[in-house]
Order: sequence, then C-alpha cells, then structure tokens
Amino acid sequence: MAVWLLDSEHLGRAAGVKRIAGRLLKQPAREGVVEAQSRLGRLLCRDCDSQRDRRIGFELLRQAARAGDCQAQLELGRLYSLPQHSEPAKARLWLEQAAAQGSQEAARFLQRLSRQA
Repeated sequence: MAVWLLDSEHLGRAAGVKRIAGRLLKQPAREGVVEAQSRLGRLLCRDCDSQRDRRIGFELLRQAARAGDCQAQLELGRLYSLPQHSEPAKARLWLEQAAAQGSQEAARFLQRLSRQA
C-alpha cells in the first residue's frame, strides 16, 4: 500500500500521503524488509527537515544498499556526492554497484563525476 501511494502520480507528491506511507513502511523497515528500508530511507533523506530523520534515512539506505537494492545504492551515491557529505570514493562505490545492476541513471551520474574530477 505504501509503495502504491508513493508511486501514485497525483497522491505521491502530497505531504500527508508521504507521512502515511512513511508510517506504513516503518515496521517492515525495522524488520529488515529491504524494499521498505530503501523506500523509507529515500523518503526520510529527501523530504524531512529533521537531522535525526535524515540520519535514520541514511542508515536505512545503507542497510538496503548493502543488501543489494539498486535504488538505495543510487541514492547513496548521490548523497555521498553532495557537498554536505562530500565523500567521492563512497559515491563512486555505490554508483558503480548500481550501474553494475543495470542502472543507466547511475552510469550517467558516474560519467558526470568523472568529468568533475
């Protein structure tokens, strides 16, 4: 249900819907469901103002990425390339893993990183 809400073109943008989806994803993420960790992690990192929530989101993304979730790997690569994190080696590591799984977006991001270096 939470994934459907977030993926819905109209509903997925609403803050209230994101809050509901976050609540629905919380328990499965705690139980180690990789897709829930990935989706909740991305939601917390992108849409929360709280440092605490962003830290929790970052950790959920790391767990999902380690378990092989391509979207979590891509998101971690992006986050590690941002100035506030600025860890290009980690960014490259996660983006390479996502690209190896067929993520064209990760491959393009890697090319941009290579040009900037």
